[in-house]
Amino acid sequence: MEDLWRLSATDIAALIRSKKVSAKEAALAALARLDAVNPKINAVIDHRPEDVLAQAGAVDAAIARNEDLGRLAGVPVTVKVNIDQQGFATTNGLKLQRDVIAKSNNPVVDNLRKAGAVILGRTNCPAFSYRWFTTNLIHGDTKNPRDAGITPGGSSGGAGAAAAAGIGHIAHGTDIAGSIRYPAYACGVHGLRPTVGRIAAFNASLPERPIGPQISAVSGPLARTIGDIRIALQVMSGRDARDPWWVPAPLEGPAMPKRAALCLAPDGLETVAEVKAAVADAGKRLERAGWVVEEVEPPPLREAAELQTKLWLGDGYEAQLEAAEREGDPGALACLRGNRAKVFPFDAAAFSQALTRRATLTREWLQFFETYAVLLTPVSGELPFPDGLDRRDDASFARVWRAQMPQIAIPFMGLPALTVSTGLVGRVPVGVQIVSTRYREDLCLAAGVAIEAGGTPRMPIDPVS
Repeated sequence: MEDLWRLSATDIAALIRSKKVSAKEAALAALARLDAVNPKINAVIDHRPEDVLAQAGAVDAAIARNEDLGRLAGVPVTVKVNIDQQGFATTNGLKLQRDVIAKSNNPVVDNLRKAGAVILGRTNCPAFSYRWFTTNLIHGDTKNPRDAGITPGGSSGGAGAAAAAGIGHIAHGTDIAGSIRYPAYACGVHGLRPTVGRIAAFNASLPERPIGPQISAVSGPLARTIGDIRIALQVMSGRDARDPWWVPAPLEGPAMPKRAALCLAPDGLETVAEVKAAVADAGKRLERAGWVVEEVEPPPLREAAELQTKLWLGDGYEAQLEAAEREGDPGALACLRGNRAKVFPFDAAAFSQALTRRATLTREWLQFFETYAVLLTPVSGELPFPDGLDRRDDASFARVWRAQMPQIAIPFMGLPALTVSTGLVGRVPVGVQIVSTRYREDLCLAAGVAIEAGGTPRMPIDPVS
């Protein structure tokens, strides 16, 4: 049973619940896989084997008492190092936060544990979770297991790399501008950014977040199957009174006709041929599954992306820049200095205007989704970037931000979006972004299942250089 780490979360949980495999066996297999491949990719930056085995032992003991432990009984999962896990540092990739030791769990961790999951380790992110590349001065670089020359994505780059390499069966990530969807795309796995308010989250160890992140940042899962994404969403979305934005919305909404919109170059996006081909192919997969697919231009994305960047980086810009200067992280400084002209100054009038436009743009999108169940777009205008591209020169920095527009825009409206990995161009992954209306992750997942059935890159994989 040494290859247990290869199985889906769904399959490993079923084996553990039926007592064919123990949670301890699953944990030992996961720890062995971590030891074997993590030194090559640095996806997990903190883990405690004795704690992992203690969690697994508690699951086995509960199963022996015939207790129902939930959907993820004994399943090893990873969590990003920017959320609180009791007894661990919530570094968010920062030397400045190396001593911020959580006294309690983030609701995401509590909900995973309530469902029987075993927290295997903590995954890397860029400093402040600012970039689509994953490196920092405290934990070092994370490498893409499919090709060390391309980014693993960011900011949940460690999560994407871990999922692709078979370190844990589900990975937790966070997303304010693509930080779940892009690592999934870059590492060739799947990743869901849920609706704002779907998954409760709160870090007691850190100051309250400004309003921009409060209304656009989310936690969500990355995994190797859409089925595992579905289960992770169910588990993570449990009620928790600590998150004032949490909404008790049903996980399944009313039936809608299988009607999908498709756009290869939304709002003037410069989409490369390989990405256009992948999105068009995803549309054909949906058609084969009985969907009606229409090529249309969706509501505005570019303006939403610009306003999201202001809400994310402009609110408290000077304080963020001062912290980045104290940290001394080159990538974080490049992100803030490179966007300064776009986001600063962000005064009360600009803030009010952004929130007013948010209502108008969100209304347009909600009305669009009265007609279409889902929208297929590129995740990025380009294939996953060469690692560190944003720091090469000013032109490269601008190129990265231009290409990421479809990711940055979606959080401004609080909408859910799913990355489905559909294939490879050489060794480089490619995929599609599926967007739907608020609290209709079920529609994203339904389309995702149909697209996944048409083929995905092989996963998990052994890291290659």
